[in-house]
Amino acid sequence: MAEYNTMEMMICAAARYLEDGAAVAVGTGAPCAAAMLAQKTHSPNLVIIFEAGGVAPILPTMPISVGDSRTFHKAIMASGMCDVMETMQRGMVDYCFLGGAQIDMYGNLNSSVIGEWSRPKVRFPGSGGANDFGSFAWRIMVITPQDSRRFVERVDFITTPGYLDGPGAREKAGLAPGTGPYKVITNMAVMGFDPETKRMRIESVHKGYTVKDVQDNTGFELLVSPELEETPEPTEEELRVLREEVDPHRYIIGR
Repeated sequence: MAEYNTMEMMICAAARYLEDGAAVAVGTGAPCAAAMLAQKTHSPNLVIIFEAGGVAPILPTMPISVGDSRTFHKAIMASGMCDVMETMQRGMVDYCFLGGAQIDMYGNLNSSVIGEWSRPKVRFPGSGGANDFGSFAWRIMVITPQDSRRFVERVDFITTPGYLDGPGAREKAGLAPGTGPYKVITNMAVMGFDPETKRMRIESVHKGYTVKDVQDNTGFELLVSPELEETPEPTEEELRVLREEVDPHRYIIGR
């Protein structure tokens, strides 16, 4: 098995969840690399959507922003932000990739403030399109480091709704049934969500880590899937495509 780093592991693990023919809304960085890897390997008909309006481009190289001209390269549509958000509202986007400074056991994300809203210790950029993406895409995916400062019992501010406070809460808030957090991919594990309680649970652990390692780096109690497994390592072909075609200059995988 070829050697790989943490970022390569996370990107390869995330890419495998994007099936052929699905639609995924992404930003730049690791989520974009995962979508590109999926498109160049097992999902040639993956529809990649960027917030600034690029729909289904064939990405030649890694874009540096959602408005980069490469996000429109050979796209089927060069639209705008309103069109993309309306497409999300119509329920036509299967996946979105999001991140944040904090995430809790129900998959709620905070990318706004640490501390009180009126007197924050730290203020972040805020929602951008994250609230819209997380509210209207069918499945939310997150790539983030495993750290107890990020994985907190209660987020300081809900920028993007996960399952809010548990079963039925999204529906009560007016969001479509069946939507919500799907996978959280970290440097240690892949987490999903229990279908009954909507709480985060460990589904697979990366090679070299244990359930205890994951729990020790989480600020709340994680559930453990009864089908717990070891995350498959990146294949030589995945690594070749990632290194030679997706990110040859190592902008992302070199971090």
